[in-house]
Amino acid sequence: MPQEQGLRAELEAAMERGGAALWGVADLSGLCPPPLAQYDRGISFALAMAPAIMASITHGPNQPYCDLYDQVNQRINGLAGELAGMIQAAGHRAWAVPASVRSDPVNIRGDFPHKTAATRAGLGWIGKHCQLVTRSLGPWLRLGTVLTTAPLAPDVPMERSYCGKCTACLEACPAGALKGAEWIPGLAREDILAPAMCDAYKKKHFMAFHQGHTCGICTAACPWGQKTLRRVSS
Repeated sequence: MPQEQGLRAELEAAMERGGAALWGVADLSGLCPPPLAQYDRGISFALAMAPAIMASITHGPNQPYCDLYDQVNQRINGLAGELAGMIQAAGHRAWAVPASVRSDPVNIRGDFPHKTAATRAGLGWIGKHCQLVTRSLGPWLRLGTVLTTAPLAPDVPMERSYCGKCTACLEACPAGALKGAEWIPGLAREDILAPAMCDAYKKKHFMAFHQGHTCGICTAACPWGQKTLRRVSS
């Protein structure tokens, strides 16, 4: 127990140095597919995106958004690598999940979903736009994940959505790819989002930005994100 507490304190200090706005530990027992099944814990953290830039993409991505996206992803990968190194130095296995990498382009997936770790770590819930939503940042954030075997005590997972009757993201989505489902743990991504429709629209209209991998229109429309803009503007 003292060793675990010491490691958690080290991780917390690294999070503070790295500018993480939120972080937590997820119990991922049975959730990691082969060849990642050895990992039963996930460290999830969020870096904030600049509210003014997020509010500017109501009609699609722009260069300031893409520049910020790349910068924050670099910070995520740097911090995740540092965290994994600290855990390995403590004698445990750890692997930093890359930020924004599609290892399965056919199914439009990465090696492990950052959002699963984030909900299991209690950071937030999945909105009707299929993005993580937090009370403090809305969906205006980027996520990092480190999978590990370190016996860290997990935080309380998020078990419900707080989107209520809001449909702002559905109304904003130009692809018509959002289905309006309210998230609960274990709900399949395809019950919330039609990934192929979303991806096809981005590739048709936004190839100039990250080869059509980014959009952000639904995220910009989210009232939980708009709250962050009002806070920094007041």
